[in-house]
Amino acid sequence: MLTTADAELATAYPESRDEPQPIHTVYVSAALADVELPGQWGASALALTARHEPSLAALDTQGVLPRVKERLAADPIQDLRLDFEDGYGWRGDTTEDADARRAGRTLRALSMATNPPAVLGIRFKGLTSLHLRRSVRTLELVLDGASGVPRGFVTTIPKFRTVTQVEAALRLFDELERVHGLPSGSLRFELQIESPQAVLGADGAVTLAKAIHLTQGRLTALHYGTYDYSAACGIAAEQQSLEHPVADHAKAVMLAAAAQTGVWVCDGSTQVNPEGSPEQQAAALTRHHRLVTRALERGYWQGWDMHRGIW
Repeated sequence: MLTTADAELATAYPESRDEPQPIHTVYVSAALADVELPGQWGASALALTARHEPSLAALDTQGVLPRVKERLAADPIQDLRLDFEDGYGWRGDTTEDADARRAGRTLRALSMATNPPAVLGIRFKGLTSLHLRRSVRTLELVLDGASGVPRGFVTTIPKFRTVTQVEAALRLFDELERVHGLPSGSLRFELQIESPQAVLGADGAVTLAKAIHLTQGRLTALHYGTYDYSAACGIAAEQQSLEHPVADHAKAVMLAAAAQTGVWVCDGSTQVNPEGSPEQQAAALTRHHRLVTRALERGYWQGWDMHRGIW
């Protein structure tokens, strides 16, 4: 009996993955897909750092600012997602078809660069009945544009709410690999946790925990969706943040469910960007430093970047 239990636990909880987790994931509208993105983001972040170096140095109690600048110069984007969902919107099939093919070509080129992002991919519109047709077509055209599966490729599935969506994703990826002659298991995905039902289902169980153990090794990460999740919990817009109690609860459940499974957990984004006056920029950077420090203290090693100055 115990031997069987030990074997089941070893299979379900293999401890960790071999590759290091990226420190961030950069989200850019697929309409802006370009092989120059990493260099552009790095240059912008370095320029912002230079403008605010005295205040950043004052925050840098660990002496890591020189290493940050080195990383921004050499490896500014570790994880890139070209977005066909909220950051893209509905632009009509003709436009999205063209952007999907171009995104595929861009991802292939980036994956073959001298210092490529370790992880790259797309976020499609989702697996609800409203979005399924468009999502499948977009993914197929991205893979067509890339002439296969680029190294490090992953698809982010937004609006995860039910295990049925994971079962559908597994069937979809199996079929895409079969039809297009892709290596078995090469299509991997992330789940974006934007709904309370992903954390606590109607049956009283943790939906995302059940999902993790159904994914046959295809699931790479859980990403927290700061604002959709908070809004679904009834939190007023001005109170929605990475440090609200509903965010802390959701992320703690994500961390516990993913622990020792090899599935990464990624924190969400902040809506306060370093823009405006120099004082507003400095305040945003100070706030971001506090939020990142807070996340690291709680075991969240990765977060979203949606602005070139937030890294």
